[in-house]
Amino acid sequence: MTVDHDRLRRDLTKMSFEAPTLSFAFYGRVSTEDNQDPESSRRWQLSLARTLITPRGGVINEEFFDVGHSRSLPWQRRPEASRLLAALRNPQRGFTAVVIGEPHRAFYGNQFGLTMPLFTHYGVQLWVPEVGGLIDPDNEAHDLVMSVFGGMSKGERNRVKVRVRTAMASQTQLEGRFLGGRPPYGYTLKDLGPHPNPAKAADGKRLRGLTPDPQTAPVVQRIFGMYLAGYGMFAIAEALTRDDILCPSAYDRARNPHRDGLAWSKTAVRTILTNPRYTGRQVWNKQRTDEVLLDVDDVALGHTPVMRWNQRDRWVTSNELAHAPLVEQADFDRVQDMLGLRARTATSPKRAHRSRHPYVFKSLVHCGICGRKMQGQHSHGVAYYRCRFPQEYALANRVDHPRNVIMREDVLITPLDTWLIQGFGPLHRRNTITTLLDQAHTGTPTAAPTALEGPTIAECDAKLARYRAALDAGADPGVVAGWIAETQAEREHAERHQHTPVEEKTNVPARYSEEQIIAVVEELGDLVAALRNAQPEHKLEVYRSLGLHLSYDPETQTVRASVDLAAHRWDSVGVRGGT
Repeated sequence: MTVDHDRLRRDLTKMSFEAPTLSFAFYGRVSTEDNQDPESSRRWQLSLARTLITPRGGVINEEFFDVGHSRSLPWQRRPEASRLLAALRNPQRGFTAVVIGEPHRAFYGNQFGLTMPLFTHYGVQLWVPEVGGLIDPDNEAHDLVMSVFGGMSKGERNRVKVRVRTAMASQTQLEGRFLGGRPPYGYTLKDLGPHPNPAKAADGKRLRGLTPDPQTAPVVQRIFGMYLAGYGMFAIAEALTRDDILCPSAYDRARNPHRDGLAWSKTAVRTILTNPRYTGRQVWNKQRTDEVLLDVDDVALGHTPVMRWNQRDRWVTSNELAHAPLVEQADFDRVQDMLGLRARTATSPKRAHRSRHPYVFKSLVHCGICGRKMQGQHSHGVAYYRCRFPQEYALANRVDHPRNVIMREDVLITPLDTWLIQGFGPLHRRNTITTLLDQAHTGTPTAAPTALEGPTIAECDAKLARYRAALDAGADPGVVAGWIAETQAEREHAERHQHTPVEEKTNVPARYSEEQIIAVVEELGDLVAALRNAQPEHKLEVYRSLGLHLSYDPETQTVRASVDLAAHRWDSVGVRGGT
């Protein structure tokens, strides 16, 4: 048999050129802690990924890019990373490998060790530019390099935090600069000129400071004057409400939609009396953000931020007056001494408080008159819930409210559990499912347009005009050219968003299917059946999972109960051996 070597060589050459194309998904991340523009960072990471895979015949079919989420969050708690992990489970995912833009942004601490097994399990490759290509899960050198990147990412984040806090402390103490947030009651914000940071000034950002509000500043001075004259906080709140002076939550409703704004409260008066900003000095670091474990039994879920008050000796106060004072320093000090003599102030060290008595309906019972949550109270071994609206808010608002509204806990537990067991029991379960289906399919879902991420076309045009003016004024052409290139890219992004059809910008919420509702009700039936002999803390957890809302009417001494199964989002817990 003769072999045509020339034809065989042509066939082999043709086969090498027709090698299958590698399909990739791209993942990147940027947040405020990185201090970079999201779109510029996305383009940069995408270019790094393409530089790695394009020479090897790789094409990116889908992008996953998290914006505004800290690198300390595990992948399961980042929206786009979580969506990528869900796509791994889909055999029709449309890609065979994932390329990372920058590993120190994608992986933090030990996240690589917790994530790589998922890629290996579902047979998806992971490519990293810094490694030079494909990650080999059995290669110790690759594992070591990625662990180093995770440690570098953690160290970088800690350094950023230290630098930012040090800079904010210096700006407060030495310059008295207003560092953001809403102004305290009695002040408003004024423009102090261009931002001292040249880069922020080029973006059009301005420096702002506190100035007395003509309407509320006299109210603050009146509160301090009345307290120095011997009036108590409740008497001050009563007088202000009687004179039709709006309380802070009513004066600025846009920033206080969560408060009722009915009247002045003792808490509002105390907050004003203990705020050192009224002396004209800037104060920072009154609160701190601690990171605590989301679940102590599952460390892989990471941490969650918790705001806590700092001790007064940790506050940072400006050396000089930063804005016009509303109260003299001597008067403010006298007020603090008076508060210290009468009661423990809000700024003094707080003792850890733990309730000695469990409350089955903690934070679930609301007063039928004012709508506020009723507080738990034990008396002679019996649990009660009470509303003392007149003790907290001024009565001059003409709200007809008894001095005390009290409801006993034990008289409600048995009727409530009976009602729940009947509703989710085998005999009434079919009727409950039918009712929920009718509620789920009532009305037509509305589509909510998604907001544009990044500046608008008008904002981009304004920035380009400022950059050209800076160039004419003699600014560095190289720096300004970079700014112009980034802004033009942002403008193109805004134009694409503007011409996108409305159907593609909307998210229509999905209705609950009958199978989903049946599954929820079946699971609830098992939970509710175990309520009768459950411990109080287990009862409370089930009630909250049901979305239970209790409203007590003191006139008729009745309780209106309702549950919200749309809020059924909980992890299964053990109730006396049940699931």
